[in-house]
Amino acid sequence: MLKLLNKNNGKRKGAERYPRRWAALFSCVFLAFAWLTACGDENGAKVIFTTGLDKDEVFRIGDAVCTLPEMMVYLVNTQNQYENVYSPEVWNISVEGVTLEENVKETVLAKIAQIKAMYLLARERDVTLDDAEKEKVRQAAAEYYDSLSETECALMGVEEKTIERLYEEYAMADKVYRYIIQDVNPEISDDEARTITVQHILLRTSTVDGTGNTVVYSDERKRETYRNASEIRRQALEDDQDFVDLATRYSEDATISFSFGKGEMDAAFEEAAFALETGEVSQVVETESGYEIIKCLSTFDREQTDLNKLQIVEERRREVFGQEYDAFVETLARQLNEKVWEEITLLRDEAVETKSFFDVYAKYFPEER
Repeated sequence: MLKLLNKNNGKRKGAERYPRRWAALFSCVFLAFAWLTACGDENGAKVIFTTGLDKDEVFRIGDAVCTLPEMMVYLVNTQNQYENVYSPEVWNISVEGVTLEENVKETVLAKIAQIKAMYLLARERDVTLDDAEKEKVRQAAAEYYDSLSETECALMGVEEKTIERLYEEYAMADKVYRYIIQDVNPEISDDEARTITVQHILLRTSTVDGTGNTVVYSDERKRETYRNASEIRRQALEDDQDFVDLATRYSEDATISFSFGKGEMDAAFEEAAFALETGEVSQVVETESGYEIIKCLSTFDREQTDLNKLQIVEERRREVFGQEYDAFVETLARQLNEKVWEEITLLRDEAVETKSFFDVYAKYFPEER
């Protein structure tokens, strides 16, 4: 399962099981759902509900239409991927009144709408599939369609041509992305991609009241906190003193050790940490969180630095693509069939087990590295 980097203290979080290139892209560029469900935007683009759409059409972007069977292929495969990992009881989860089913529906709408828009962008840029790619689309469609039972085909309303059309648009979207970013190959230095590992002790200079608002310490209390931090740093410099022991006793952050790269932390913290040598302890550093004492455990990791270089390159490619994509989608009319959309639900039928739609695509169109 894909792991996306969350730049908060270098921790990572999971993402849904879509091919990695799409999961990364969906997190970067303008999500289609946002402008399919709004009544308008500051650029004057309007969304028309229902008008001009057939009863089996969920939405239209430009002249690209998403039919109900197409939506159900994406939704059912995503549903069964969730259930395969978490069990069917996962749909009982809700957060702040929004059920997981509603959240997944919206996510699927965003993903398929974006692929439709990228398919249109491919046509706009005269990006087409060659004969070999068209044959792969046909083979993939045949393989996935043959894996479906009669019950699954009937409940999703799909025919083989439905699957072939989805794979064709998927491949076109994939190809236009690679076409637009093909010349984006920046040189990334070791220093830019460097990851360091540190330990820290934090003494906070603010607190949170009962209503969730941040209350900053008074000047007098901040001075007292600084004196405490300075004393802790003095102890940390003693030869027989264990930094982790000090952090366990005094730090107001449960996390003691972590790794991070440039641009991921508070600027003051980052500047102080990257200036340290291995084993060196910083001065008391004032950050947005409070007063910090930092100890550097490692100034350079070759393997992680090389991985960071790849990530930075991909981020810059997505930025380049996102700029062109955003400008393009602003020109497109979009329509949502609100009645059909509200009636779409997950399929609660034990005979519907299909979850290989994205895996079959990846088999015939493996990710380029």
